Parts: sequence; structure tokens; C-alpha cells
Amino acid sequence: MRVHITYTGGTIGMVDSPRGLVPGADLEGWLATLLDGTDLAQNVTMTALDPLIDSSNATPLSWQAVVEDLRAHAASDPHQAFVVLHGTDTMAYTSAALSYALTDFPCPVVITGSQLPLGVVGSDAAPNVTGALRAATSGRLETVALFFGHRLLAGNRATKSSSWAFKGFTSPNAAPLAMTGAPWQWSPPQAQGSGWPRALPYTRHDVVVADLAPGITAQRLEAMLTPQPEAVVLRAFGVGNVPSQEPGLTTVIKETVAAGTAVVVASQCQEAEVLLGHYEAGDALARAGAVGSADMTLEATYAKVQFLLSQGLRGADLAAAVGRSVAGELTEQAQQPG
Repeated sequence: MRVHITYTGGTIGMVDSPRGLVPGADLEGWLATLLDGTDLAQNVTMTALDPLIDSSNATPLSWQAVVEDLRAHAASDPHQAFVVLHGTDTMAYTSAALSYALTDFPCPVVITGSQLPLGVVGSDAAPNVTGALRAATSGRLETVALFFGHRLLAGNRATKSSSWAFKGFTSPNAAPLAMTGAPWQWSPPQAQGSGWPRALPYTRHDVVVADLAPGITAQRLEAMLTPQPEAVVLRAFGVGNVPSQEPGLTTVIKETVAAGTAVVVASQCQEAEVLLGHYEAGDALARAGAVGSADMTLEATYAKVQFLLSQGLRGADLAAAVGRSVAGELTEQAQQPG
């Protein structure tokens, strides 16, 4: 099987400079040496997006550039597999975004990168790239996945958990798709969601991610939401609780929803299922018109909101769509009633 690699930038291909790490490694030469003598030698092609970026500079337009590169190459050979090389900082956002945009894509896609540049002794670049290639050509993958630190994770279930550990990503609310070994250990297939045929391209939208903290006031929250954004991801406590006794705070949420802005409540806990009616402090949000993110990661929630806005959904329609699984990003029984 042939594999096409889309290189977006990131630590894996960086070299030292007077300004710190910047793109500049001979990635194609390194890859040719890495694969020499294997069954993939001469069967891997690569494109480098222009410009190559540190993934902290990624936007929804960057996600769309990857989508377009994948679709362009799949059009010429729908039987190949794809690997995306990406910086780790926002890799989980991109992998979630790709999963929503590519539910009708005929080829497996695996995204990976590294914590250390490929030219550093002891780098994790080689095991991550070869693992991603192995997963992409396994014949067992039909979705977007993220490979890192000897684990294959669903692309919209992953979150970055460490800035230094070689196991830098985890999947807090879903089992890994596979673990490396001799042989690899594969988990049973996971639910894939309803899909989204003929998805419109990603465009950039004003989505606020707001963290609550003890002592936040209604005035401060209102200031954070002024001017009115297109949607809000509110990172609350536990299963979606807020300081409901803080004067005026839930009123701010109610007025935001009434103005046509969807408010999606996520949890600050990595392992969580948002249940807005479980406590009085969360029920106040539900009564204000907010909706919960179920057991989605922050990255999956944010990318999903950007995706739904790009499909033309707003307000109540967007809020209703958040609880429906598009690409397996949430556990169906975790959806909120109504």
C-alpha cells in the first residue's frame, strides 16, 4: 500500500537557530533512510504545506489546508493511506477537526509528531512515524487516529497530557484503538457517529473558551463575553457545575443564550461526563439554556463548535447538534436528554 505524508511543521522537523527551534530538517532524506529496506521503501510520498508552522500558530484555516491536501491526493489514489506530521501543541485540536471534516473520506488518516526533533539523539520521532505508518497501512483503521508514544488513539478522543513525556497524549474517556507490541494489541471497533456528508470547508469563527475559577463575578464573565462571540465553551467544575449562588452569573449565561449565542459547558476535569442536571449548581446552567459537552475533550468540543459554525449552524441549532455524535467524539449514552 502506498502512503502519502502531509507535513505541516512542528518539532519533528525543526532545527536550532538563533531564534530557537525553526523548521529546517531534511525530513524527506531522513524518512528515506528510516524506511530503507522495508516494505514501504519507495512507496511513500510527501508534501510540505507552505508555510510550515509551529502548531501553536494553527487556526481553523490550517485545519482546512490539511483537509484539502488529503482530499487532493486521495482523488488520484483512493486506495492509499495518509499520515499527517504535526506539532504536538495543537495536534489534538487538528485531529478532532479532521475527524469531523473527513467522515466520508475513503482512506485511513493517522496524525503524529514528536517531543524532540528528529536530529536529536534519543528522539521519539522515528518510533512515532513508523508507528503511524504501521497503523495507517494495517487495514484495520477507517477513521482519523492519533499515534503517539506507542499508542493509537481515536483522533477526536485524544488530549495532550504532557509537554515532555514520550507518552504525551492520552484518551481519558475512551480506550486506545491499539497498543504497539509483537503483535499489536487492537481494541474492539468504536462507534463512529452519524457522519457529515459533503461537509463545508472550515472557516474561522469567534469562539470563546472561558475557564471558571472560585470567586469569578458576573461582571467579569460578562466582560469576557463582550462583544458577543458566535459561541462559548464554558469550562466549569466537575460534571458541569458553576458558582450558581454568585449574584447574576447564571443571568449572564441566560442573556447570552437569548442573544443567539450557543453556550456549551465542558469540564475542567480530563476524565468527566458533563451532566448539567446532576447538581443544583449545574441545573442552573441547563435552565439558562446551556448544553453540556458529554464526555468530549476540550479539543474535540472546540473543534466541533468551529465545525458546526462552518456548516452554517447558529444558536439553538448549533447547541442541539453538539450532543449528537458526528465521528465518535462522544459516548452516545452520555448525551443529555432533550
